[in-house]
Amino acid sequence: MHNEKERPTEYFPDGTPIDDWFYDIGMPELEELGRPYVLTEYGIWDDGKVYTKEIQKVIDLAAEEGGGVLVVPPGTYLTGALYFKQGVNLYVSAGATLKGSDDISDYDLAETRIEGETCLYFTALINADGLNGFTMCGPGTIDGNGLKTWKACWLRWKWSNGTNKDGQRPRLVYLSNCRNVRIAGLNLQNSHFWTTHIYKCDHVKYLNCHIYSPAGPVAAPSTDAIDIDVCTDVLVKGCYMEVNDDSVVLKGGKGPWADSQPENGSNERILVEDCVYGFCHGCLTCGSESVHNRNIIMRRIQIKGAARLLWLKMRPDTPQHYEYITVEQIEGRVKEFLKIYPWTQYYDLKDRKDQPLSYAEHITMKDCDCICDTFFDVMPDESQYLLSDFTLQDLRIRARVDNFSEDKLRSVVYENVQVEESTEPVESWHEVKGFQ
Repeated sequence: MHNEKERPTEYFPDGTPIDDWFYDIGMPELEELGRPYVLTEYGIWDDGKVYTKEIQKVIDLAAEEGGGVLVVPPGTYLTGALYFKQGVNLYVSAGATLKGSDDISDYDLAETRIEGETCLYFTALINADGLNGFTMCGPGTIDGNGLKTWKACWLRWKWSNGTNKDGQRPRLVYLSNCRNVRIAGLNLQNSHFWTTHIYKCDHVKYLNCHIYSPAGPVAAPSTDAIDIDVCTDVLVKGCYMEVNDDSVVLKGGKGPWADSQPENGSNERILVEDCVYGFCHGCLTCGSESVHNRNIIMRRIQIKGAARLLWLKMRPDTPQHYEYITVEQIEGRVKEFLKIYPWTQYYDLKDRKDQPLSYAEHITMKDCDCICDTFFDVMPDESQYLLSDFTLQDLRIRARVDNFSEDKLRSVVYENVQVEESTEPVESWHEVKGFQ
């Protein structure tokens, strides 16, 4: 019998050992989450009515009585913004859907974190702040019900070049200042805006979740799967992600002085493994609101037609440092294997006279077998950012365009890389499905 203590020590890219916490991947059971508070026992029904106040009262009651678990039984239950409290967990049963209202007035305005800034904006469907030990899990579904909002966004953007925030959209899940969090087994889908957003959290696990928003026939704009914003020790394991934006996104702040503002900061010790990607804009994306990302691993991944594997968005108005990032053991079809470009959306140097210099270094991509449109899509610009200490190793690539050039990087190890010419275009997952 294998002794767990004999497991070989693994390391993050800078040599820091991967803590035992990352290997504890047991799925939570309803029985371990405390006293059950079942919606239907409190007059909350599957009848099309929005029950925000009634559900919140059950959460408050559970907290007052020492904690427990809010249980969503089979059926579909409508609600606006909910706020979980210490000791109260969430379980969505098989055949159950907790469905968000599509009326923005069912979501409160509050000081929150959005797009790299702390500002007044709409709360999410599921909210938790300052909790220790929060679990949301179960085989059921949390559905944002975002179709009406998506249609309105596309129509509004035809009329005006507005920002994402102008769309007035709630996120599906927003957790801030929390620790020891588990999000497990859930179907998280059809968010109005970002699907899950964690801010200033530590020790967060996403286990075996199915995260989805459509690329058609009505595309769901800006529905990132997982936004990791100033967090440490995050595990994303065994998840399926297919969204009409980036999947795992590392954020942390934006603006010319972002690296000195206390609300901003680093993402460190992030492990994404054993996941499957359908269509998305980026499988692992640094930016566009990102200050410092260190010790990031994405490994053992299957891709079914994503747009980009590793995408480093370099903001010319924000000091950024992306370091010790490893992408390995990747298989599948992706339009662009590596993409590094300036990102100028909402560019604003404000009162800063010089342009901050950014860095991407100790970036490793190894042991991958992929079919691509473009292998190496890198735009160097040393007036804005320096690219150094890259390793491309043991890669088997079939690509229509190679584009690799050593002079685009300050230093690179290029070892056992096979790039074969391919005439076959890579269709994204949404194109395979017939979406426009």
